[in-house]
Amino acid sequence: MFRGNPVEPERIRAVNRRPFRPGRYVLYWMQASQRAEWNPALTTAVSLANAQNLPVVTVFGLTPKYPEANLRHYWFMVNGLREVQEKLTDRRIHFVARVGDPPEVALALAQDAAAVVMDVGYLRHQRAWRTEVAERAPCLAVEVEGDVVIPVHLAYPREAWNALALRRRISPLLDRFLRPLAELEPEKTALGLDLESLDLREPAAVLAELPVDRAVPPVELPAGTEAARARLAEFLEKQLPRYHEERNNPALGGTSGLSPYLHFGQISPVEVAWRTAQVGGPGASAFLEELIVRRELAVNFVFYNPNCDWFSGLPVWAKETLKKHAADPRPAKYSLEELELARAHDPLWNAAQNELLRTGRIHGYMRMYWGKQFILWTNDPEEAFRYALYLNNKYALDGRDPASYAGVGWCFGLHDRPFPERPIFGRVRPMTGAGLRRKFSMDAYLARWKKETP
Repeated sequence: MFRGNPVEPERIRAVNRRPFRPGRYVLYWMQASQRAEWNPALTTAVSLANAQNLPVVTVFGLTPKYPEANLRHYWFMVNGLREVQEKLTDRRIHFVARVGDPPEVALALAQDAAAVVMDVGYLRHQRAWRTEVAERAPCLAVEVEGDVVIPVHLAYPREAWNALALRRRISPLLDRFLRPLAELEPEKTALGLDLESLDLREPAAVLAELPVDRAVPPVELPAGTEAARARLAEFLEKQLPRYHEERNNPALGGTSGLSPYLHFGQISPVEVAWRTAQVGGPGASAFLEELIVRRELAVNFVFYNPNCDWFSGLPVWAKETLKKHAADPRPAKYSLEELELARAHDPLWNAAQNELLRTGRIHGYMRMYWGKQFILWTNDPEEAFRYALYLNNKYALDGRDPASYAGVGWCFGLHDRPFPERPIFGRVRPMTGAGLRRKFSMDAYLARWKKETP
């Protein structure tokens, strides 16, 4: 059935036992991999369709009730989907976008499909959506894993406690999975099919009719695969040669800036990793460690840990030590509103929060410092965890992502080791403003972000 498909078979998994049947088209339910190229799920759908002389239809369910999402996230996503619609149309693939619960949108088109191909989501609700479609679809349903370099089941069979454990499993597999994806073109056009869809050529008009939370405004960041590739090309040329030396310095802006694009599936991590590996050098090695090992450690965490978004999902030693010191005197306590408005006494933390408010991102090293200060300034570590995750998910373009849950968790001891015991933090690794200033000259960063956002 998958003869001629260039996608590695380990990425493909049948999720029900129904047969490939006569139908009007092969349906690709796009949800996580929001791109028209380097997309293994789309390529698999084209392969199936060509084998049966059928066209390909791609459907996207646009729900206004996505957990914790607001206008900032929807704006970036819908602008990216506009490009997807254009590119798929050029490839004679009918792209259908409809407002509604994503599984219901997919199942409506599955009624006339010969088979349904799905990309993979790792969060709790994303997995529930795909389970529902697999159970209710009247035809074969297949999942294809295209937003990690190494498929999660293959990378590690259970929750990995740290990067070392995962790295040992991933490294021998890279030669097999880190390679370009040969694109297949559909042999039969789907453009003549009469299927109702949103017109995404005017994203502002679509969003004006969508009842989403409008409390957080969009940011000025171009969306879509071509914007992601432009940013990648700039990074490879300008920042990558010094990435291993400058990535942690908040004043230098040496990070890739690709996390929003990876979060929305607008660029393939395999494409990013492959192009980086072609450049090579110590900067490439350091970046690939972050992109593959650290990012996929986060995917492993949310996939295997059912409490990944709760304090209870942290390692036992970290929970115990933080609770032991929960009653320690704090240097200050702030309400969620005060923190949200960047009104702490610490100008470094306020600068990081202002960067988040204005741009939807925080420099990677500053985000670690930002996250750890919640432990110092709240009533107890569980409240600290809730506040940090809430603000990250509300304002970050890459919020609500496996990397977000693992990143916040790391500030509380996840994927880390115990340190010498001290007040408040217990044995969890501390980060202090004094330490930050000893490592880096923070004047430029403060000057850029010190002014409060109204």
